[in-house]
Amino acid sequence: MLMTEIEVKVPESPSDSYKVRIGSGMLGQILSKVEDDFGSRGLFVLTDSNVANAGHLEKLLAGKSVPHFIIDPAGEVSKNISTVIAIIESMEKAFLGRDTVVVALGGGTVGDIGAFAASIFKRGVPVVQIPTTTVSQADSSIGGKSGVDSSLSKNAFGTFWHPSAVYVDVETLKTLDDRQYRAGLVESVKHALIADSEYFEFFESNIDAILSRDMEVLSKIAKKNCAIKASVVEQDPTEKNMRRMLNYGHTIGHAVESASGFDLLHGEAVAVGIIGAAIIENKMMLSDGERIGRIRSLLEKLSVPVKIPAGLDRAKLLEAIRRDKKAVQGWPNFVLLSDIGKVYCTEGQYAVKVQQQVVEQTLDELAT
Repeated sequence: MLMTEIEVKVPESPSDSYKVRIGSGMLGQILSKVEDDFGSRGLFVLTDSNVANAGHLEKLLAGKSVPHFIIDPAGEVSKNISTVIAIIESMEKAFLGRDTVVVALGGGTVGDIGAFAASIFKRGVPVVQIPTTTVSQADSSIGGKSGVDSSLSKNAFGTFWHPSAVYVDVETLKTLDDRQYRAGLVESVKHALIADSEYFEFFESNIDAILSRDMEVLSKIAKKNCAIKASVVEQDPTEKNMRRMLNYGHTIGHAVESASGFDLLHGEAVAVGIIGAAIIENKMMLSDGERIGRIRSLLEKLSVPVKIPAGLDRAKLLEAIRRDKKAVQGWPNFVLLSDIGKVYCTEGQYAVKVQQQVVEQTLDELAT
């Protein structure tokens, strides 16, 4: 397999590090590589109906007889504790034990569920991530966050469970529908905004090639995303401070996603949240106003929302913000930018206090 390798060092994890391997057209060879790396351990593959219907599961298995579970229906609607229970019981029915490796093949939802199930099965077994969407290849497959939703908020149940390996095959992006593909690119834009102004300019200059799914350009994006995410995770693996910058746009974004009843895709909601963060930056005199225009222009070229959809209840949005998993005493801090490629950091903190009144005004502006 022709691959680029990026090592993610995680001092607080059992293995101290893991490798992200990036390539194109390697899906059918990955399972043999995992078997070589893990020796006699049993394999259990987790995916969802969308990925299976796209032919990725069949290609991954390559004729091998491996116990597997297909999440159906696919998407956030199944990201709950009941699905996790069904997965674990499926593993038990296959007589799998602590010598199991969970292989999560799919987007961010599959990756989150798979890592969470692996972290609690028999007190924890390794997980290998094979992300197949723009959002999971950019962000969620790296870093070790796992979780499922409660009936009230996103990712209410969760653990830090770092993968033992990640395989990124950019060719899997060919089968994504256009809406999923574009929405997932928002996480790549977020990485550029928080860490690399030149990467943001690359997005602006190459947007046509990106939207046409040029494999060479997508490989460059995958490498840049993985390098940015790895750098942040290595310095703060359990989100004590610096890693919070990865939540840029997510505080309002998660609230919009939840309040929409998950009708909005994660990346679509985060796009709204990014514009919300930019509005807050203007209100707090951290931006001259030109920046928000560049960001909005790029997001509009991706055809993702930049406003709160009509009909979303403002009270529900505020309630969701208050329930944010990062909230302390009923209100979260916010990640903001001081410039494109640079997170605003004050008194050593990468997430700062924003008055509720400012957030309420921002929600009003996002809705008009």
